[in-house]
Amino acid sequence: MSLPVFKKIRIDIFLILSFVLPFALYMVTLAPSVTFFDSGEFMTAAASLGSAHSPGYPLFLMYVKSFTWLPFGNIAFRINVATAVSSSLACMMVYVLTTSILKKEVLIEDDRFNQVAFKLAGLAAAVLFSVTPRLWLQSNHDKPYPLLAFITAIIFYLLLKWQEQYREGNERPSYVYVCTFLAGLAMAVHQTIVLLLPAWFMLIVLTDWRMLTRVKELILATAFALLGFSVHLYLPLRALSNPLLNWGDAKTLNQFMWHFLRRGYPSEPPVRDGALLWAQIRAFNVPREFTWLGAALALLGLLYLWRSNRTFVIAYFVSVAVFLSVIAGYFNTPMEMIFLTEEFFTPLYLLTAVTVGVGLFRLLAYAIRTASLPERVGAPVYGIVAVLFLTLPTALCAVNFYENDQHKNYIAFDYASNSLRSLPQNAIMFTWGDSGAFPLWYLQGVERMREDVDLPHTPHLVFRWYLDSMPRIFKNSNLKKIDANTFGPETALLIAVSENIGVRPVYIDFSTRYSIELKQYLPVQQGIVYRLRKMNEPSGMPDISMWDNYNNRGIMEKQSFLDLDTGKAILIYANSYLEAGEFLAGINRKREAVIMLRKAEQISPEMRGYADQIRMRYGLGR
Repeated sequence: MSLPVFKKIRIDIFLILSFVLPFALYMVTLAPSVTFFDSGEFMTAAASLGSAHSPGYPLFLMYVKSFTWLPFGNIAFRINVATAVSSSLACMMVYVLTTSILKKEVLIEDDRFNQVAFKLAGLAAAVLFSVTPRLWLQSNHDKPYPLLAFITAIIFYLLLKWQEQYREGNERPSYVYVCTFLAGLAMAVHQTIVLLLPAWFMLIVLTDWRMLTRVKELILATAFALLGFSVHLYLPLRALSNPLLNWGDAKTLNQFMWHFLRRGYPSEPPVRDGALLWAQIRAFNVPREFTWLGAALALLGLLYLWRSNRTFVIAYFVSVAVFLSVIAGYFNTPMEMIFLTEEFFTPLYLLTAVTVGVGLFRLLAYAIRTASLPERVGAPVYGIVAVLFLTLPTALCAVNFYENDQHKNYIAFDYASNSLRSLPQNAIMFTWGDSGAFPLWYLQGVERMREDVDLPHTPHLVFRWYLDSMPRIFKNSNLKKIDANTFGPETALLIAVSENIGVRPVYIDFSTRYSIELKQYLPVQQGIVYRLRKMNEPSGMPDISMWDNYNNRGIMEKQSFLDLDTGKAILIYANSYLEAGEFLAGINRKREAVIMLRKAEQISPEMRGYADQIRMRYGLGR
C-alpha cells in the first residue's frame, strides 16, 4: 500500500515580512485609547453592534467588533489593533500585486537572484506604503479606509489573475464574480468603492470586450454584487434591537434610504475659484506621500507597465481621474473640509506603491545592464540590492515617525473624562462638534463612565430618531411636535435648554459656548465646561478645585502627534485657563489668577500676549 504524497509547502518569508514589519511598526505607534474625529463614535457603534453615521459602515463595524474579544487592553485599544491589522493586510497586498506583475521578469541567468530581486521589490513597495503619512495616520486608530484598500487590492489582484488566464486561453468568469461580490461587500466599508468601478470596467473590457455581450455572465456578476451588498441588511436588523448607538434608526425602508444616501448632510457647495480647485486637486499628492524620488520611481514603473500591461496603467489613471472628478468636481469640497477628502485616496496610494515597486525593479534592471555580474551572484550583491530597495522606505519611516507616534496620545480620552469630572450628579451637557461629543459617547457607552448624565449632541436635535433615542430628556419634548429642521439646531438647543434648566443641572461644552449666542442664559465656567444659569439666578463663586483633578497627559508637555482636533483640544485647555485667570483676577484672587495664566502660557505659548494684557489690566506679576 503506497502512502499519499503531499506537496511540500513553501513559506514565502518576504510575504510574511510584508505583513509583520508594518504591523510591528503600527503596534509601536498605536493610540492607546479613543482619539478625536469619528473614533469615539465608531468604537461605540462597534462595541454595541449598532450603526455609525451615514451610511452606517456595517462591514467595518462587524470587522472591528471581532477584535473587541481580544483578551488584552481596553476596548478602544483592541479596535485600534483591528485597524493596524487591516493596514498591514493592505501592505501585504502591495507585495502580492507587485510580485505578481514582476514574477516572469528575468534579470540574469541566476534564477535564485531573479526570485529574490522581485520579492525584495515587492517587500520594499509594501514597507514604503506602510510608512506613507496618510496610511500611517489611518493605521494608529480606528479607520475604515485601510480595510477598503485591502479589499480593493484583492479585486485588482483577482482581475489580473483573470486577465492572465484569459491570455493563456482559459475562460475563468468566476474571478469576475468574486470581484463583483467583493465590490458589493466593500460598499459596507466605504462608499468611495464606487469610484473604482470605471477602472475595473476598463480593465475587463480592454481585456475581453465580449464580456458585455454575455447575458448570463452579466446576470451572475450582478447577482454576486447584490449578494455582497446584502450585508447592509445588518442596519435594519440591528436597528430593531435598539442598540446603544443607532444612527439613523434604519428600521423602515424610508429611514434606511435616508441613512444610506446620506440625506442627513445637507450642504451648499462653495463658490469655486482657482485657488479652491487647485487645493482640491492637490488633495491627491503622490510626492507628499512617497517623496519626489518615490514619485519618479512610480512614473518609471508606469512607463514600464505601459509596455507590459497597459490595461493596468489605464485602470490606474482612470481611477485617479474619477476620484478627482467626483471629489473635486462634483462635490466641490470646501477648503476647510479638503483634509477629510484626503482620506479617500488610500486605495489609489496602494496602487501607486505597486508602481513604485515596479520602478525599483526596473532601476535594478538598468543597473545590472551597466554592470558585469557573474552567472552566480554572491552575498554582497544581495546586500547591495536590499540596501538599494529599502533605503527609501527607511528614510520615509524616519521622517514620518515622530508625527505619527500616538502611543502616548491620551488627549481625547482625558478631554472627555475631564469634562465628565466637571459635571454634578444627574446633569445634562449639550455638545457641539463631533470631536467634542464622540469621545464622551465612548467613555459613557463603552467604559460605562458617568451613566447618570445625559450628553445630547446639539446638531442632532433636528432629527426625530435622535430625540427618540434619549427618552429621559425628550420623551415629552416640544421638539417632537415641530419640524426642527425648519428652525435649525440653535433654536432646537434653546427649546431643549428651556425645558430642562429648572429640572436638572444644564451644562454646555466649550464649542457650544462659542458657537451659539445664548442671550437668555449666562454661562458660568466650571473647568473646561460651562453651567448655564438664568439671568436672575446667583452665579456663585467659581470652583477651581476641579482643575486639580484633571488628567493633562500630552497637554503640559509637547505632543508628538498633533492633528487638527487634538490641537483644538489643547487650545481649549489654554483658553479655559486664561478665562479662569481673568475671572479670578477680576474678583481680586490674584495669586490663583497668576497660576492660571502661567498654565495657559505653558500649554500654548501663543497665549502669552493675552495673558500679559490681563496682567497689565489687573496689576499682576508673573
